[in-house]
Parts: sequence; structure tokens; C-alpha cells
Amino acid sequence: MANSDPDKLIAKADKLTRLSLTRWSADWRNATALYEQAAIAYRLAKKYDKAKDTFEKASRGQEMLSSPWDAAKHMESAAALAKDLGNWNEVADLYKRASELYIESGRAQPASDALAKGARALEDALPDEAIRLYTDACETLEDDGKEQMAFDLYRAATNVYVKLEKYADAATFLLRWALAADKCNATHSQCKAYLSAIIVYLYAHDFQQAEKCHNDCCQVEAFLNSDQNRAATRLLSAYTDGDVEEIKRAAQSSIISNLDHVVSPIFHMNISIKKKTFDSD
Repeated sequence: MANSDPDKLIAKADKLTRLSLTRWSADWRNATALYEQAAIAYRLAKKYDKAKDTFEKASRGQEMLSSPWDAAKHMESAAALAKDLGNWNEVADLYKRASELYIESGRAQPASDALAKGARALEDALPDEAIRLYTDACETLEDDGKEQMAFDLYRAATNVYVKLEKYADAATFLLRWALAADKCNATHSQCKAYLSAIIVYLYAHDFQQAEKCHNDCCQVEAFLNSDQNRAATRLLSAYTDGDVEEIKRAAQSSIISNLDHVVSPIFHMNISIKKKTFDSD
């Protein structure tokens, strides 16, 4: 049927948005409905490149109709198709635009979610861009006073930093997580993040920075009196003494074993490295 031909739907929609001697104003309402129909038809036909472009047009139409929420949804659809096509730079741009539109709608959580979707899609292809998107996603929730909703994002960003062997950046992000946890009175998460930062420095063979980080964290009363601090103190003492067996025993404690999956495994891997170092020393 002619009405279901997406090419013809787009041609009709484009005509409705063009001004002429007989059309003094664009008919965005009808044009947008046609773009939406065409985008869905292209997607069903697995013509993903055309579907992506048409969802972008539908998003623009919803913007013209002062509906940023619907515009954001269409932009997310375009971003998902860009991911399927492997257009990684477009993935970043489209998810960022979707996030901006959600912000216009006054919805911080979906705005952050859109950035996080983009970040997850880019972790392997563009890891540095993924980190930027995770960071922006965290900031979106922080600005809205919803730090606790960002905990998974702090964890994900830390994971990417560790994969890139950017350990100082990973530790810094963990400290940022601790600060966010403090703001929402999540003391246990705060202390775990502090301990994790110390462990990341140890993994990076930066004992001096690990010790400094520990001293700074001990200025926070909640950490000073915590099980996580006792575990950190035990670890640092064992590293100072070069006592590999004591490091192993510390690593097997529930305090460290129950840390987030990003940090606990790298610490366990580091034990064998440290053993070689201590033996050679």
C-alpha cells in the first residue's frame, strides 16, 4: 500500500515542512506523525541507516511541537540504531542530544540513563568517550541531588579506568564516589569506596600515594572508625613489612572480598606480583 511505503511517507512529510507560495507555515504535527510511521517501517524492514535518519527527523518534529520528552525518545531510538550500525561517534552524539532533551523536560534520571546507555555501548570501541559519558551521567544526577542513583555509574566508570590501566584516575573516581555517598548518608558505601581507592593505588605500585590517600580518608570520622579502615591499616602495615602471607590473609577477609567486583579481583591478582617484588628485594 502507498500509505505504508516509508519513502513516500517521508516525501509527504518533507513537503509539509517546506514553505511555499501556498504554504506559509510548516505542518509539523502531521509531518512528525509521518516521520514516526516511516521510521518504524524502516526499522521493521531492517533498513537501519534510513530508520536512524528518520527517527532524527521525528525527534526534530517533536521539538518543533514543544515536546522534548517525545523528541528525546526518538533520539534514543536513533542512537540505538547507530549502535547497531557501528557508527560510534554518532552513538555518542545522539545519546548526548537525547540527554539534553530529557533535561529540557525536567527529567534528570532519564537524562542520566541516556548518557549511561551511550557509555556502555562505547566501552570497547571508544573507552575514553565512554568515561566522559559516564562522568556526565554522574554529574547529571549529582546536580539533581540524586547521588545514590549514580552508584552503578561510578562503579562502571572505575571499571573502564582500570581496564585502561589509568589507576590514578580510577582512584580519583572512587574518591568522588565516596564524597557522593557521604552526601546521601550512605556510610557503608562511602567507606568501601575509600578502601577501594587505597587498594587501587597499591595495585599501581604507588605505596606512597596509597598511604597519603589513607591518611586523608582517616580525616573522615566515619571511615576512621570503620572496619574498612582497619582492613586498610592491616594492608598497609603488611606492605610496609613486605609480608606477603599477611597480605594474603588480609585479602581473604570478608571486608576486602566483599568489595565491588572491579577492585577485589585486581587486588588478589596483585598479591603474586608483590610476592615476586618482595622476594627480589
